[in-house]
Amino acid sequence: MSLNNTPREPFRLPRIGQRITKTALAVFLCLLVFHLRGIQGAALSSEACITAIICLQPYVRDTREFAINRVAGTLVGSVWGLLFLLICLVFPQIGDYRLLLYGMMAVGVIVSLYTTVVMRMPDASSLAAIVFICIVIAFPEIESPLEQAFYRISDVLLGTFMAIAVNVFRLPRDKNRNLVFFLRTKDLAPNRFSQIPSAALFRLNYLLNDGARICLMSEHAPAFFTLQMSGTKFPVPQIVMDGAAIYDANENQYLYAETIKPENSIWLREYLDKLGASYFIYTIHNNKTCIFHQGRMNEAEKLVYDRMRRSPYRSYLDGEVYRNEELVYFKIIDLDDNIQLLHQKLHHLLRDQNLRSVIRPQSDAPGVSGLYIYSTQANNRRAQNKVMQLLHVKNPELEDVRVFLPGTYQNESDAMHLLNTVGKYYEPLKIKRWFKRKK
Repeated sequence: MSLNNTPREPFRLPRIGQRITKTALAVFLCLLVFHLRGIQGAALSSEACITAIICLQPYVRDTREFAINRVAGTLVGSVWGLLFLLICLVFPQIGDYRLLLYGMMAVGVIVSLYTTVVMRMPDASSLAAIVFICIVIAFPEIESPLEQAFYRISDVLLGTFMAIAVNVFRLPRDKNRNLVFFLRTKDLAPNRFSQIPSAALFRLNYLLNDGARICLMSEHAPAFFTLQMSGTKFPVPQIVMDGAAIYDANENQYLYAETIKPENSIWLREYLDKLGASYFIYTIHNNKTCIFHQGRMNEAEKLVYDRMRRSPYRSYLDGEVYRNEELVYFKIIDLDDNIQLLHQKLHHLLRDQNLRSVIRPQSDAPGVSGLYIYSTQANNRRAQNKVMQLLHVKNPELEDVRVFLPGTYQNESDAMHLLNTVGKYYEPLKIKRWFKRKK
């Protein structure tokens, strides 16, 4: 059986996102303004539309800073563009020497970019250079250069204003800051080795930065958060290891762990050793995830291990575990059939030892599964209650406080749909609440 062939996901067209829709709306509004001014056909200017397309960003974290940067870039490019045209009008012979003219334009771009650096507005640099080029590019084949420059500046300011207006405008919404949302990481990414789609990560960061209390629940150790979301600030702790531990991703420390009782872990290790099984033991020692391996590694196990050990966020160690009371869970990796047979042998015995087990296919190795063994007290429901206690929620069982939103990841649109659902709960339209009150 080949263990290296990973099935490809079928190609699906992504949905049209908000940025695309907003960009089209900003362009339409620019064209509408030209229409109302009686400008159409060949007389239409493209600068306003181009500027709107460039300026519009996916999310506006700080509207004031966004607007200042865009307007500053427009003004910087405009000022240097006007000075360039004035110099060319004073010395019209410059237009006869095209290489000199183009060299001066290049210098003007440098000056425009450097000005924004001096002003400590690097986000405005590209727009400043674009505005400068839009103003001077047609010289000397234009009549009334200063008048044309004024029109170009007004067009660029129009595009900037429309981009800001479209991006900033939002229907009036409330914010349910009391809600705590519980999402599974497997509903945001197909597996632990896959990246959360960029659009979904943007949306997630937007909600978190805005104050939405989102708790992600992972079946695996915290390496998922460290690897993919190192720059993300979480307002609430995260649930890891299938509910066995609670992790503060901001401080990189464990807040709580439901470990296996020493007498149960000793029994399990002795039983697995008698069967000749090899296994991993996940422990939390000195606030770090430490993974010990016991037994002789089989082919399927080595395939997964060779990939996992490359990560700088996982600590694989040799020898005996530090302390039996620090064991969080056991992991046994083998071919699917072997795991099923082992699970049948262990199922009833584990229950008598207050242990639970779950089988998960290994996404990076087709035909290979992992058998995970936890304490019966380690589960997501209990972990959710613990998170609610850490947040000092008085009635953690109330549905108007706790929101669990399970999904099914098939492609990027499913992750976006899940996060948009969180957004609807977190920021409901005020008009909807008004209608509910009327009813």
